[in-house]
Amino acid sequence: MTAFRKVTNDFAVSPQISPADIATAAAGGVTLVINNRPDGEAPDQPAGAVIEAAARQAGLDYIHIPIAGRPSAAQVEAMRTAVSQTSGNVLAYCRSGTRSITVWAMGLDEPRETLLALSLAAGYDLSGMLS
Repeated sequence: MTAFRKVTNDFAVSPQISPADIATAAAGGVTLVINNRPDGEAPDQPAGAVIEAAARQAGLDYIHIPIAGRPSAAQVEAMRTAVSQTSGNVLAYCRSGTRSITVWAMGLDEPRETLLALSLAAGYDLSGMLS
């Protein structure tokens, strides 16, 4: 079972999830799962389509915004739009959760100190990524 890291009341990040984690996410109020991991990044990762099928079967929405390296402006905007248009809780994941929290933070119009505090509280140090 993968541990979800709560960032705000309605946004959490996680390392790679499995189809079995979807039930936990749904029970916790998640309505949207965002996959920030490119398919095939590691030989043992579940394909995005497998996670998507589990999410949809549980009644959750699913979006794939794959990120390799630093997020592009288009990826930041896609993440911002997805999160802002969701009425429930969001769970975003990648290999470790770092890309997910980074792209989320880059799309917010919040002071750097606020974003750093939120990320540190969730176990991620974004001081080198947020300018």
